[in-house]
Amino acid sequence: MRKWIAAMTAACCLLSFSSVALADSAVSRIKDIAKVQGVRSNQLMGYGLVVGLKGTGDKASKSSEMVQAIANMLENYGLTVNVANLDPKNVAAVMVTATLPPFVREGDTIDVTVSAMGEAKSIQGGTLLQTPLRAANGEVYAVAQGAVSTGGFEAGSGSGSTATKNFPTVGTTANGAIVERSVEDTLGTNGTLALSLSRSDFTTASRVANTINAMYGGIARASNPGRIDITIPPFYRNDVVGFVASIESLPIMTDNIAKVVLNERTGTIVMGGNVTVDECAITQGGLMIKVTRDTEVDQPAPFTYGSTMVTQNDNTEVSEAPSSSIVLPATSNISDIVGALNAVGATPRDTISILQAMKAAGAIHAELELI
Repeated sequence: MRKWIAAMTAACCLLSFSSVALADSAVSRIKDIAKVQGVRSNQLMGYGLVVGLKGTGDKASKSSEMVQAIANMLENYGLTVNVANLDPKNVAAVMVTATLPPFVREGDTIDVTVSAMGEAKSIQGGTLLQTPLRAANGEVYAVAQGAVSTGGFEAGSGSGSTATKNFPTVGTTANGAIVERSVEDTLGTNGTLALSLSRSDFTTASRVANTINAMYGGIARASNPGRIDITIPPFYRNDVVGFVASIESLPIMTDNIAKVVLNERTGTIVMGGNVTVDECAITQGGLMIKVTRDTEVDQPAPFTYGSTMVTQNDNTEVSEAPSSSIVLPATSNISDIVGALNAVGATPRDTISILQAMKAAGAIHAELELI
């Protein structure tokens, strides 16, 4: 009977500690924890101009580079202008960024982000002029152009109050860039490929290699905690995509180091399932000091020469909550840690301090990560 009551008490403590999330290792697919090396995206960037603004563009006096860019653009169309006479309040200099996904081909379209780089107040309603987008090697891989959607606005007059929603100086152009040059991504060169784990771990890498070998024989080898080298079977040499698809769906039991993630701002605590604790004693109590100030008014009797007196009385109250102590035995059950911390009446933020103290005392075997 006592064991049943104790079990029910521990269960109630576990349910009441809502700020703590408990996670056990689960079966995942290889595609969820690893990716094929060489399959990657590339960043693109370009300098451009957004036109059609309603007086919210850059100031000519402080954006000489933008004015010179406008003059250069007009000169390409056979128009020679005096830079000193340009006052383009309806134009803004912007940086255009995009991500080139893997395996895109010439003619495909991608989204771009347009960000003002001068003193433009808003690029809402503007149109991005043709802007070449270059990669880190200096080569042009896409060309962007089109209407800019900011998803925000700024309303009001210069002399009055203004209201702003989101960031009107940053916008997007959906499918605004056309891919002019693709990146050749080749798979299965020389009959081999490699998997890269999203989180390096010796145990997980070994399990991935063993799982693939159990399916196709000795074709996989974990060369380091984050990489598994695979020899493509002869049957799949002409169907590398099919081979990758077949190994991506294989189930794998991941393994991670014991970790406790703490968030002091929200009082959230997330514990992994491998956390263990040695025998330790926990004492938790609090001292509260409350200072109040009362105002008293002393009113003299009628028809006297006295004056009204106002006095301030300070009252100090000190109360100390009774401390609670509990001895936590050595255990590998994460629910015992949660139940013990509830038993001493610890709040989530108190629990963060207790866990840090347990780590300093060497009683808890886990990595503490404060976010």
